[in-house]
Amino acid sequence: MATPLPERLRPKSLAEVVGQDHLLGAQGVVSRLIAAGALPSIVLWGPPGCGKTTIARLLAQELGLRFIPFSAVLQGVPELRALLDEARKVRDLGQGTLLFVDELHRFNKGQQDALLPHVEAGAITLVGATTENPSFSLNKALVSRVRVFSLNALDGVALAAMLERVASHPEGLPGLTYDAGAKDLLLRLCSGDGRRMLMLVEAAHALAGGTITAEQVAAVAQNPGADHDRDGEAHYDVASAFIKSMRASDVQAALYYLARQLDSGEDPLFVARRVVIFASEDVGLADPQALQVAVAAHQAVAAIGMPEAIYPLSQAVIYNATAPKSNATKGYFEAAAAVRERPGAAVPMFLRNAPTGLMKDLGYGEGYVYDHDAPDHFAGQRCLPDVLRGREFYVPGTFGFEKEIRKRMEWWEARRK
Repeated sequence: MATPLPERLRPKSLAEVVGQDHLLGAQGVVSRLIAAGALPSIVLWGPPGCGKTTIARLLAQELGLRFIPFSAVLQGVPELRALLDEARKVRDLGQGTLLFVDELHRFNKGQQDALLPHVEAGAITLVGATTENPSFSLNKALVSRVRVFSLNALDGVALAAMLERVASHPEGLPGLTYDAGAKDLLLRLCSGDGRRMLMLVEAAHALAGGTITAEQVAAVAQNPGADHDRDGEAHYDVASAFIKSMRASDVQAALYYLARQLDSGEDPLFVARRVVIFASEDVGLADPQALQVAVAAHQAVAAIGMPEAIYPLSQAVIYNATAPKSNATKGYFEAAAAVRERPGAAVPMFLRNAPTGLMKDLGYGEGYVYDHDAPDHFAGQRCLPDVLRGREFYVPGTFGFEKEIRKRMEWWEARRK
């Protein structure tokens, strides 16, 4: 079978790599480290199809090192130790080794620890590739011994340059042309993934035989999924954007991120739980009904499932995104801080329970006024422990229903005084 187009067009030098000028340009940090002959072990962190494997191969070529690829998915510690033993032997003969570990985040703690002494001793130059945030997916011990470089998803300029290379490269598809809409669709569907784009080009070319049209690109793309996962960084990035869009009262963005999660296979109950939390944390008493809507949506999603769950979820998201906002319920955390500050602060005697005669004789419950026996059902007694008298934990906002709460609290405070 013919070699796939992405492999045939793989750059032959670092100068041919597109989209990573912050690392590989004339003033890029990796370029300067190579020029100084001081490239350390590194981790390349970036999305799929941005050039991590290509860069690792070319670094070995540039530095005159043996390139040894290793898959963290397919290989284990015994194979890794054999490679490391071999690297030590050839180092004694004057030959360095660049060990490229793809999907480095797939290594467990023990496997990552196996690399540490060899990285420290300089027996190898480690180049790891990961699509996951190293802060969360890699051991701190390993991260502290390498430099982490972040790669960008390929932008429109970089992707357009790759499309031009397809037609001009002798091992590409010489003379290939695109109609007006094909290029734009290719750039949109690949989501910054150069490899995905080249595979779409090759498949569309197989249909076209000549000029590639937008219709042919759409046909081979079928139903491309959004860049999302269930437990990786994209999961948390999109969930964060979803919550922050509702908080910003940007209902259009909130619906977009809702659709992005659901269309990518996210658990709808995960989304529904986020809305319930938001209804209390960010809307709160500015609109008490927001929590009722969110809880009802959560129950509906659990009862009916997808795809019909999109309707109650959309209703809850629209309601909460457009509701007045208040985070005054976070007053709980100030109250909790006061508990830690004054642990065991004495409960005022008039508030204490007095179930026995002895406790009554000691003054438990003495002076308590039953509020419903007082005018307006308000006796005006202050109930905080004496050492915390005057502290405020809940301060109502000025929007929605909290305006009414503020009026009530001001009226009660005036009566107390």
